[in-house]
Amino acid sequence: MPEALLEEGSALHIEDAEFSLAIPDRSSAARRPRYALAASCQYRRRAYDLDLIIPALNEAQRIGKTVAAISQQLETSGFASRITVVDNGSVDATAAALDRLHLATPVRVMSCRTRGKGAAVRAGILQSTARYVGYCDADLSTPVGSIPDALTRLEAGAAVVIGSRRCAGAGYEVPQPFVRRVGSRVFNRASASLVGGLTDTQCGLKLMRGDLGREIFSQMQMEGFAFDVELIARLLRRDTDVHELPIRWSNDEASTFNVVSDGVRAFQDVFLVRRMLRKSHNYANR
Repeated sequence: MPEALLEEGSALHIEDAEFSLAIPDRSSAARRPRYALAASCQYRRRAYDLDLIIPALNEAQRIGKTVAAISQQLETSGFASRITVVDNGSVDATAAALDRLHLATPVRVMSCRTRGKGAAVRAGILQSTARYVGYCDADLSTPVGSIPDALTRLEAGAAVVIGSRRCAGAGYEVPQPFVRRVGSRVFNRASASLVGGLTDTQCGLKLMRGDLGREIFSQMQMEGFAFDVELIARLLRRDTDVHELPIRWSNDEASTFNVVSDGVRAFQDVFLVRRMLRKSHNYANR
């Protein structure tokens, strides 16, 4: 059983969660997430307004800067917040880089052994307890000032707020390379039938009501980059009103997204999502 190390009175909480996801459409019996946390480990629980998940794979060089910037923004937002970094199998010192930080915002580190951004985000959200949950990327391509803006919309009654680089008022501070721009447009066309009129599924910032997020992510199956498409498709199937928040986005040359390998897998996953949801719809209508 993995052990959980929770430091009472410290801003840094470290947990180890064993996580297992079903592979879509390859088995009639879907497996459920399995978490094992040391039962003897107790710590003071705090009521949070927001639990923000940051999936991280080999991010030792920048995770400290990212978490510090987000913490500073959240500290002045008026919302009681926690940052949860989900280490997705890093072989560098990603978790250790957070030990050196001294922040006002509590930071929790979890380990998700199932590889994939979708698996990491799901692990974090299913372990959250906050009124609002969400996630953002570790590369700070999305301005941290957008997080309080999204929270304000949630407080005003929105169920889900997602960042968009293509809606009115959005744009690019630092443009994407040509290959990524073309790939992004093709990907948007491929996923358009699943996400309605929404302009951007892949922007890293997404926030939602905590109860809704935990319910939806308990049903999610995609583990890779296309999990955003599955998330939005499932939300729209529930007639959930998804609000787009304009983002001034900056391209990050150090992004872990590989245009060729990850791009091909993302396209494959979009078709898996379409087939999976069609099957579930047919089953529900029997």
